[in-house]
This record gives sequence, structure tokens and C-alpha cells, in this order.
Amino acid sequence: MSRANWTSRVGLAAMATVMAMAVVASAQMPADQLPPEMDGVGIIQKLDERVPMDLAFVNSKGEPVQLRDLVRKDRPVILTLNYYRCPMLCSLTLNGMVDGLREMEWSAGDQFDIITVSINPNEGPELAAQNKRGYMQSYDRDTAEAGWHFLVGDQAEIETLADTVGFGYRFDEKTGEYAHTSSIIFLTPEGRVSKYMNDVRFNPRDMRFALVEASEGGIGSPMDTMLLFNCFQWDPTTGSYVADAWKIMRLGGVLIIIILAVGILILSAKGPRGRNPESGVGTTPPVGWQQGQPVRGEA
Repeated sequence: MSRANWTSRVGLAAMATVMAMAVVASAQMPADQLPPEMDGVGIIQKLDERVPMDLAFVNSKGEPVQLRDLVRKDRPVILTLNYYRCPMLCSLTLNGMVDGLREMEWSAGDQFDIITVSINPNEGPELAAQNKRGYMQSYDRDTAEAGWHFLVGDQAEIETLADTVGFGYRFDEKTGEYAHTSSIIFLTPEGRVSKYMNDVRFNPRDMRFALVEASEGGIGSPMDTMLLFNCFQWDPTTGSYVADAWKIMRLGGVLIIIILAVGILILSAKGPRGRNPESGVGTTPPVGWQQGQPVRGEA
């Protein structure tokens, strides 16, 4: 690669990152400080809201599907709203998600599923298929083909889904592009919103915890569940799971009580070794002692 091309790519990546950060930050700004083109753009968290299972879309094979066909009862879902011709932010979001997923042992199509829906009603299944091929190569997991669904749909279905999960976006007629934020949304196996991660980079540990939480302990090891519910809590200001000192101390106290209880049970099970009938104090009889006879050496 020539120096000029390398410099151009670095500059484009830097500009994309800055713009992505600006879009994400705009979701936190008061409405009266937003530029007109960002009006209505952002994330309104609607935790525990259930997405309509009868929403109809078309998958990357051109087949009609409903969300109930894709949201399974035994695993959580990562939902992303993007569009396939997006020049910048959508790629950053999906690439960042894939980077995090590649560092996890779990795979889409096995422990969880992914649903990516285009917010552009003019995009068809051919574009969905083209994007899917690219991300299948990038993600490189055998089960992802069946577990990561790329969908297109009409305006009404897209808007209903976006409104349900609080994903605000806006079409800019001047540029012909969509203004939107960067977010991945975690759904329970029943299709309820469990968690939002509003960023373009995603920590693998946080994604794992979010999936465990969305599954309500249905996936992951007992250690995952113990750490999540007894040592960590979600910090919405940082958008990550952080250690909770109170939970850790409480867990430590419980463990101490358990250890003491086990110790007492073990000692109780052993019982007394002997007992002095006169004093009532447990003793070990001297060697050679027989009832009614003095111990050797006594007068």
C-alpha cells in the first residue's frame, strides 16, 4: 500500500470515528442543543418492552419471515438497526460488534442469535445478502450462517420495530442518507429489551454478561451467573459492567457464614472422644484403666 493510500485510509478512519462519537454523544444532549438534522435521532431506552413478534420482514434469501421465526425461546438475541448502504457509522458499529464477538467463546447461532434490520425500506434482499457474505467472512464462525439474520422490510414494519426499542433515526433529504446513532440492543428469549450498548466498540466481557443477563441465566456457566449477579452491576454512565463493592462484600459475608457452618457440622459429626462420668468433662481414659481398679502408680 502506498503512503498516500495509507494516509487517506487513516484520515478516513479518524473522521469516521469522530463522527460516530458525535452521533453517540448527541443522544445525551438536550433537544434544544441538537442541530435540526439530528432532531428525533438517538436512543430512548425502553427496557422490558417486548418487540411485536408478528412484524414481517424479508431475509437475505428473499424469504418472508416474522420475528417470531427468529427469536427462539432458548437463547437471547442481539438486535441491530442499520442500513446496508450506510457510508460510515453502520460499518463501525457492526465491525466493532464483530471484533468483540470474535474474542468470545460463544457463537451466534449457538448460544445466541443476531438480527440486523435495515432502516432503509428501499434496500432489498440482494443488499442484505451482500452484507451478510462480508460479515460471515469477517466473523468466521460455522454457526453464524444460521444464527445471524440480515433483514429488509417496508417502512411501517421498520418504524414499528424502531419505535418499540426506542431507536430514533431521520432521513436527510439533502444528503440522501440516514442520521442515526450507534447501538446494539440485547433481547431476552421472549423478545423483551434487556440492555443497550451505545458505542462503536464493545467489550467482550460486557457482551458476555449482557447475554447472560438477557437469558436470565439460561446460558453461561454457574460462575458467569455468580459473578454477574453477585459481583458486578451495569453502569449506564460508562456503558459497561463494573465491580460492585457492596455486592462483593455481601458475597464474602455469605461465604464466611457457609465456611463456619460447614466447620461446625464437621466438628459435631466427630463427637466427643471420651467422657469423665464424675465431672461430665470429656476425657481420654488412661492406658490400662479398668472400672474399679486403680491406675498403675497410684497408692
